[in-house]
Amino acid sequence: MAATCSTGSATEPPGLETQWREIDNLNQQQLRAGDSWYLLDKRWFDQWKEYVHTGDQNSSSYPGKIDNTELFEDLDSYHLKERLSENEDFILVPAEAWHKLLSWYDLMEDHPPLERKVVDLPSTVKVEVYPVEVYLCLSSNLESTVTARFSRADKIHAIHQKIRQHFNVSETAESRLWMRSTDTSSERLRNLNMTVLDACLSSAMTVIMEIRNADGTWPTSRPQIMRNSGDEDSYRGPPGVCGLTNLGNTCFMNSALQCLSNTPPLTEYFLMNLYMEELNFTNPLGMKGEIAEAYADVIKQMWSGRHYSVVPRVFKTKVGHFASQFLGYQQHDSQELLSFLLDGLHEDLNRVKKKEYIELKDADGRPDQEVAEEAWRNHLRRNDSVIVDTFHGLFKSTLVCPECNKVSVTFDPFCYLSVPLPVSKERVMEVFYVSLDPMAKPTQYRLIVPKAGRVIDLCTALSQATDVPPSQMAVADVFNHRFYRIYQADESLSCILDRDDIFVYQLNNSCMDLADEEVILAVYMRERSHYRDYGSGSNSYSTSLFGHPLLMSVPRAQCTRDDLYQLLLKRLARYVHPLDPSEEVEEEEDEDEELYKAQTNGVSDDEGEEDSEEAGPSKKEGQTQESNQADGQNNGPLEASPSSEGEERTEEEESSSEPDRGSSTEEGQSACGSTDTNSQDATDGDQSACAEPSGKEEEDEEEEEDEDGEGAATCAQASKRIPGRRHYTERRKKALFTIQAVNSNGTTERGMADAGSSFSFSSQPYIAIDWDPDMKKKYYNENEAEKYIKHQSMDVPHQQTTVRLQECIELFTTVETLEEENPWYCPTCKRHQLATKKLDLWSLPEVLIIHLKRFSYTKYSREKLDTIVEFPLRDLDFSGFLLKKTTNSTEPPCRYDLISVSNHYGGLRDGHYTSYAQNKDNGQWYYFDDSKVTFAKEEQIVTSAAYLLFYQRQDKIRQPTVPPPVPSSTHPENHITSQTHEAADGASSCVSMETD
Repeated sequence: MAATCSTGSATEPPGLETQWREIDNLNQQQLRAGDSWYLLDKRWFDQWKEYVHTGDQNSSSYPGKIDNTELFEDLDSYHLKERLSENEDFILVPAEAWHKLLSWYDLMEDHPPLERKVVDLPSTVKVEVYPVEVYLCLSSNLESTVTARFSRADKIHAIHQKIRQHFNVSETAESRLWMRSTDTSSERLRNLNMTVLDACLSSAMTVIMEIRNADGTWPTSRPQIMRNSGDEDSYRGPPGVCGLTNLGNTCFMNSALQCLSNTPPLTEYFLMNLYMEELNFTNPLGMKGEIAEAYADVIKQMWSGRHYSVVPRVFKTKVGHFASQFLGYQQHDSQELLSFLLDGLHEDLNRVKKKEYIELKDADGRPDQEVAEEAWRNHLRRNDSVIVDTFHGLFKSTLVCPECNKVSVTFDPFCYLSVPLPVSKERVMEVFYVSLDPMAKPTQYRLIVPKAGRVIDLCTALSQATDVPPSQMAVADVFNHRFYRIYQADESLSCILDRDDIFVYQLNNSCMDLADEEVILAVYMRERSHYRDYGSGSNSYSTSLFGHPLLMSVPRAQCTRDDLYQLLLKRLARYVHPLDPSEEVEEEEDEDEELYKAQTNGVSDDEGEEDSEEAGPSKKEGQTQESNQADGQNNGPLEASPSSEGEERTEEEESSSEPDRGSSTEEGQSACGSTDTNSQDATDGDQSACAEPSGKEEEDEEEEEDEDGEGAATCAQASKRIPGRRHYTERRKKALFTIQAVNSNGTTERGMADAGSSFSFSSQPYIAIDWDPDMKKKYYNENEAEKYIKHQSMDVPHQQTTVRLQECIELFTTVETLEEENPWYCPTCKRHQLATKKLDLWSLPEVLIIHLKRFSYTKYSREKLDTIVEFPLRDLDFSGFLLKKTTNSTEPPCRYDLISVSNHYGGLRDGHYTSYAQNKDNGQWYYFDDSKVTFAKEEQIVTSAAYLLFYQRQDKIRQPTVPPPVPSSTHPENHITSQTHEAADGASSCVSMETD
């Protein structure tokens, strides 16, 4: 197609080389706030690039009109799909480049141009792919809303005008705007010149226009959306006993806020409005006082005693505004939020308006007292705020060079202590051991293995309990009746999770010595349905996996259908009953009936079989309705390969006791002789076991001989049959099950070799034992198959590790060697050294925050430590850890009492944050779980979930001013709890929990 074939408004484009040069140059532009960029479908743009690079305007790669169809959710609303990725789904081009492409190629009919603005966020300048989408309505009719999109750089005035235009509001009518979140709270939008970003307006919120009445009054003092305000106005409860609504994955923030809210000196500072005189609007490291003001608003609401639960939406938006990592509603860590918040509050409230440069000095042999006082004075010259007064202490850091023994001593301020937890070098694993003895039940063992070990270490530990050499073990992860993964001996144990079902199989003695002559065979159990599935275009049976799979080593010489059938019978002897001798031979069958079955179930000539083979897995999948879909990736070895076409019969088959039976040699044949065009299933309910082919196989091959004359060339048995014989009867052996080659997911993709011939496996082979439902019910003992034995090691209770908080602090002050990624520059050696480092506590703050480092990251593994840290609620004594000794009675004591705890429940990938806190007014402990608040007992506080500990020095603790409340059915605080339950139901839930 030529470039001029575009219709509509497209104009004659320049030469292809000129097109590429112009667009490429324009795409090099830098992002500037306020500029417009456009989204362009990546596939269309790639085709356009291919077209212009061909140099031929008549090239078949002509892209046609600009087509952004794949970027829209639907072609009615033209909403952009969620979670589109730049350079994968779309590219961004500047406005000038877009208009050139539009003039050259035109745009698909009715497609809107995807224009987006460049916005200047505090930490970055970027194209706003997903604008803020809000609902607009009038206060007189809250049900009639319209959706509109606005850039975060747009002014509120633009929203004001949009509402006027859509609802035909007169320009002379006096109006005001309200902003409503998804819950029942609302807020006035007073400044129309404020941007959408600064107004904290986010998607799914509603902007309401209220129009003044003719008598000069407003219809309501607040919109009707705050219809629950009467309950709020009448409520009176203990100040500070207030929940925080979860806005969607914000429990990490709620937990940190509750801990800070119950820090008496900080809360009193804000409640007494002392912060207003210390707001620092000029600090380049601060947030122009906005974080401090937003935090003050939350604290004042929580301590007003008039709210069951507060919605911290404005605060959340402010945090995301100044720290882009907290934008949106992703998972975060409460300690990270707390670190940012304390630093932000400090800079917003820093009494130092202009920071001076101070050169740090080393101790150089001077007394510690002198160096420490100098370091603290220097710190206060640049940092002086309520945060420093309340939370900052002083470390002593000692570095020693390993070569010249140079000792460097510095004193550094800290805001919290991050103390490590003792990490065990071992882990406990539970496995199921499957012995070679077919009559032995699987045995469950609990083993202790190296945490950084490999699979061979697991086998070695199991070997000590079973006396079976590790070389005779195969380890696999079993999931949903199949092998999710078969492990190699040198793989890391970190790949195995505690929740995985690990099976260890004993292999033959000779397996490892004769690796080339042995095959490790993966065996699945499948049950066929009672009826054929004709509706999907196939007449085959669907199958479903059941039971536990097996791993067994088989000599290659025995990889025949006959031998495998006998081996499997022996291996399954514990729960598979043998055939009764009277049932070994079925009744005689007429071959005409079998021929009909063969022709309806398979292919009756060679040409048909070739077509079936050429169709491949895609054809088979199109013909089959599988009941056991391949729902897991093939994480194990490759699939079994089919036997080669035209493989000759073995001598064993030729000497069969059934002289009239025959079998096809085509690769497409199933385990029972019929052509398998099903990607998963066996073909006929009456097909025999792998030991003997059925009569319908003979009919197939007789048909082939009559029509093509090729049957005798491919099968030795065919020479023993009389060509053209149409009616005869046969007696065939009956079998319990059939065997089918499958892939690692247990679905059929190709046939196996025929009866008596050897299988050809290029890698890890997988086979399935297919059971007829009636045969399974009669001969397969499902209860017995599921039985297992618990080894005595399982009776030893798994003890959760417990340590004292003092042990963690001791570990914090232990000498360590710096890592290679963080060396120290020795001023004497004049180069970086892996020095030894020791941290000591010199002075402690009024409120000490202790961060328990539960999230462990090493080169071998990532894990969350569920160690129980026993921390005291009272009288935590630091006198033994402080280097600075008390010299007079004016020095503060070193004893602390607990005031709050931030908890993290869950693991690395999921979790939930809550908090315990002691109310400063009544001394009562409460448990805060988002908007829900309940009484707490002191014995409940110490758990394995404790993550952040807040301690206050005893000399600063004030006695409660009111008596603690008594829980009762009529107490207002029980009313709080029930009300917060209601609020939580209406708020955004924490869908995917937070994590580190």
